Amino acid sequence: MSKRFPRTVLVVCPRRIGDVLLVTPLVRSLKAQWPEAHIDMLVLRGTEGALEHNPDLRRVTVEAPHAPLRARLVTAARIWRRYDLACATVGSDRALIYAWVAGRKRIGLVDAERAKWFARAMLHRIAPDRHLDAHVVSSTLELAKLVGVTPRAKVVPPGIGPDPERRARFEARFNAPATVPPGQRLVVLHPFAMFAYKGWTIPGWAATIRWLRGQDFAVALSGGPARAEREYAGQVIAMAGEQVRNLVGELTLGETAEMIRRAKLFIGPDTSVTHIAAACGTPTIALFGATDPVRWGPWPCDWPLVDTPWARHGSNRRGNVYLLQGDNACVPCRREGCDEHKESVSDCLIDLPASSVIAVAAQMLGLPAPIPTQIVTINR
Repeated sequence: MSKRFPRTVLVVCPRRIGDVLLVTPLVRSLKAQWPEAHIDMLVLRGTEGALEHNPDLRRVTVEAPHAPLRARLVTAARIWRRYDLACATVGSDRALIYAWVAGRKRIGLVDAERAKWFARAMLHRIAPDRHLDAHVVSSTLELAKLVGVTPRAKVVPPGIGPDPERRARFEARFNAPATVPPGQRLVVLHPFAMFAYKGWTIPGWAATIRWLRGQDFAVALSGGPARAEREYAGQVIAMAGEQVRNLVGELTLGETAEMIRRAKLFIGPDTSVTHIAAACGTPTIALFGATDPVRWGPWPCDWPLVDTPWARHGSNRRGNVYLLQGDNACVPCRREGCDEHKESVSDCLIDLPASSVIAVAAQMLGLPAPIPTQIVTINR
């Protein structure tokens, strides 16, 4: 790699929202080392919200997840050799091809278990992606080392930017009706998981809301605009029987991050918004079941660069994040639920009692440990 720093850089990440968010430490590292460089990203449509008002980026190019060949050729023609450096942050053929198309110099992250001949044909230098023993943040930052850049393990959450009109619109939406009455503290819950096997239970969320309201906290729900998310939130609120500010489907990811920054606590499953909450520095409880935390646990705010902040087994706290793991013997199985498909459930999360979540919430909020409910059986 030339000693002259690249003036233009493209970072390619055609994956999900969480993957895109966890690539931002690489972007931050490149921008910190080369402040005059123009850095762009290429992502799939629907994931660009993770980069909303990212200060390290000049431009975000978006492509449909299932774009036809003609559309992909148009994208390829638009970026053909426009960049001094292109970085493929995942080992997919799509990422490797776009890096080859765009960059005069090319580097990429490649699965250590896969044959590398195609990657070596596409890229000048590669870094192995250690899925089993390294967090995705630390794996991705191996790319920084390939080009002599000091890695910085800072996940950069989205935001709403400095524009006064944009901020005024957010404040109006956030405060009408009042999300947080004067003097009341806020807790944000994100009850819905995109895949059923990552989800907790409606009774669990409802019990947690009742406890929080009993401690005089305001509760707001975050979530996306999908019908399933809105319906799930409605069921949680109905079962809780408490006043809750339902902002599911009402906020962008940048606005959601702004709301989370104002909260005393965030609770959510293994989802992109939980990673955003961790990056915001808000005290965060992450509910984990089948997913391996070594690879995918939320990266705590300002955590130093290590292979991974998390142990594979057991619940523990790192910085502002408490990772609460189901305690079944098979956890984490690294499968898609007990029936091994995205719509199956995970018994380890179904069996996770609300009392466990509430106990951790009390600890994170600096409250006395709640007294367990006693069940008394009367013999007749």
